Order: sequence, then C-alpha cells, then structure tokens
Amino acid sequence: MALGTWAWGDSGEVGDGYFGSQLTGPGLRKVVEKAHSNGFTLWDTAVVYGMGRSEAVLAQALKGYDRSEYQLSTKFTPQIAGDGDDPVADMLEQSLDRMGTDYVDLYWIHNPADVARWTPLLIPPLKSGKIKHVGVSNHNLEEIALADQILGEAGFRVEAVQNHYSLLYRSSERAGILDHCREHDVRFLSYMVLEQGALTGRYTAAGPLPEGSVRAAAYNGILPRLRALTDRMGRIGQDRGGSAADVATAWAIAKGTTPIVGVTKAGYIDGLVRARGIDLADEEIAELEALADAADVDTRGSWEHEM
Repeated sequence: MALGTWAWGDSGEVGDGYFGSQLTGPGLRKVVEKAHSNGFTLWDTAVVYGMGRSEAVLAQALKGYDRSEYQLSTKFTPQIAGDGDDPVADMLEQSLDRMGTDYVDLYWIHNPADVARWTPLLIPPLKSGKIKHVGVSNHNLEEIALADQILGEAGFRVEAVQNHYSLLYRSSERAGILDHCREHDVRFLSYMVLEQGALTGRYTAAGPLPEGSVRAAAYNGILPRLRALTDRMGRIGQDRGGSAADVATAWAIAKGTTPIVGVTKAGYIDGLVRARGIDLADEEIAELEALADAADVDTRGSWEHEM
C-alpha cells in the first residue's frame, strides 16, 4: 500500500483545504513512525496538495530517516505549469527543494492536458536520475498508450497508473485500464478507495463529514444511499476483527491494485495492517459491488474526465 498525504496540505483553517483537517507536526511524525515500523514506506504527495504545503510537511515528518528507508511519489500538474522554457523541470526542482531530496522515486503527470507536449519533458530528468520511475494519473487508455510510446522511444516506459478507483467508482476497470496494466506489467495505484471517508462507515446522515470542507459538500448528500453498502462492509470487517474501512481497502487489494490510503492519525495504520490480512471471497466481492451499484451514486471528481 501507499500512504496518501493529500490532507496534509490543509492548513487547519475552515475553508482552507479540501478536507478540513487539523494536523500537527508531532501528530504526523507519529504517523510516519508507526507506518515505517509496519513496513509502509511509500508516500504519495503532489504540488497541488496545499500548493506545496503537503510536500513540505511530509519532508519535516520524515526528517531523520535515511533517504533509502522511504520512497517519495509526487506529481507534475500541467494545469498549474509555469511559462518558463521547461515547466516540468521547474516544478520538479521546486518539489525536490521542498522535500529536501535530490531525486523522486515515482514522478507522475498528474492530469492529462497535452500528453504529447508534457511527456517528453520527463525524459531529461529520467536520464539524470532525478526521477527514478514515471507514472500517469487520471489518464485514459489512449493517453496512457501515447505517453508510453513517447517514453519508449527514449528507452523508458510508463511504469504506473494512478486513478480514482473504489467500490463506488470503477471506471478504470470498465474502461479496460486494469486489464491493460496487468497485461503490460504496469502497477495500478488506486486513490480514493475510501471515498474521502464516505466508505469508512463512520459517517451517517446524523453524523456527517465535517461541515465547511469540500468533501462534506461532495458526500454528505449521498450518505443515506451508502448505508446498505457500508453496513455490509462493517459486518464483513467485524467477522475478521476489522472495520468497513478495512474491507474497502482489502477490496482494492483483491482487485489487484495498490491502494493509496490517506493517513492523518497514527491509529489509521492499524487499519492498513488489518486490511493487508483480509482475504475477501469472490462471493463477498460480487456482493459488495452489487450493493455499490445499487447505491447509484457518481463520485467522479471535478478534475476527472471519463475513462
């Protein structure tokens, strides 16, 4: 599993950040310590998570660990590219500076804007070693193939795909992207497997997501329609000493993906450990997917296009 730090970009002030999270340096340091003691060492961030705040906060939380003890995953987002001669190099250098490192283990083109324009600019930092591996995020099959072709001409390849994928949003599966990844030995990293908390079973119409956050606006209205699904997930989790959230993560693993799970509290690591040990039966997977389909909700983010 990978550990997501989207919420680490929140300032803690109402209206400043996507999640409305109130985080502290000491608290996030405890997250890092517990994660690493349980073998979770891949950290996923991006410039647009708090416009650099997530990268900087993550670097501070990792301070003191040897660089070989963890892996960093961050992103180039075309939508905020500057107008210099090489916006990819510029954004990469800024990320390296904020994270206090001279290389990124996994670097992504965050959203597709002009694949033919931006992908070639990844080749020089690949050759120099500033980027070790390349992935594409929120790309469809045609865009993935084009990026792979461009990199292939220089002796590199798309090694990972990162898309929104959960029980409620399976567009990458239906579009054949998961099959493509399996056939071409490309790792598929699934983000929003918990749908920003809506699939944890912790939130209901009576006890909704934190008001004032963007995720509350996106999910609070559909929580009643998720009740049958989250109740069933909770019962499956309880039978295995876990929770609904653990089952949502275990489902993503069972589908052959690498889930990226947001962690803002050390206690959340316990859930990842439990999820890693949950083996869902085919019948349970089919039942959960049927319940998800019956909920009939669309959780596609405003930044996503159809796969």
